Amino acid sequence: MFAAVVPPEHALDDLEEFLGPRREAGPGLRWTARDQWHLTVAFMPAVPERAVDDLLERMARAAARRTPFAATLTGAGAFPDPARAKVLWAGVGGLEPEVELSRLAVGARAAAAKAGADVEGRRFHPHLTLARVGRPAEVTRWLRVLETYRGPGWTASELVLVESHLGEGPQRRPRYEVVETFALGARR
Repeated sequence: MFAAVVPPEHALDDLEEFLGPRREAGPGLRWTARDQWHLTVAFMPAVPERAVDDLLERMARAAARRTPFAATLTGAGAFPDPARAKVLWAGVGGLEPEVELSRLAVGARAAAAKAGADVEGRRFHPHLTLARVGRPAEVTRWLRVLETYRGPGWTASELVLVESHLGEGPQRRPRYEVVETFALGARR
C-alpha cells in the first residue's frame, strides 16, 4: 500500500501532452503509465489485514491535520543521480508544496507505523515518477529537456490510500486500487 497525493486531471493532461512527443525519443526508458502518476508520501510494503481499520482511522486524522495547498508539477530529477539514473521524475514547484508534502509524509508515515504497518523510511523527496531505466544510465540530456516543464497550478486537497497489486496491470505492471480518500483539513 501507499499514501499519495494525486494531481487533478487537468494537471495530468498537461503533463501527458508535454511528454507525448518526447516519449518516442527515449529508447531504454520505460515510461510510467498516466494512471500510475502520483506523489507518494508513505510507502508500506506490508500491511497486515488486522491493521487496515486502524490505518484508515489514523490516515484520516493525519490528513485532517493538514490543510489544502497550492502545487505545480515542474522541473525534473533522477534517482539516485543523473550519472547513474534508474528513475526520471517530475518535481513539485515552490517551497510551500514541498513543506506541506513533507509534513503530510511525516503524518502519514507515523499513522502507518502506529497502525502496525511496515513503513519505508527513506528520506522524503516529493516527486512524480515519469520513467524507469533498465540499467543505470547517464540522463543529463533528459533532465535538460524535462526541466523546462512547468504545469498548471492546482490545489492538493486529498490524501489517497492505494493498494498495489503487483503484476496484475497491463504489461505486468502494478494495478492500483484506491482503498480510501481523505480530505485534507477535514475535521471529523
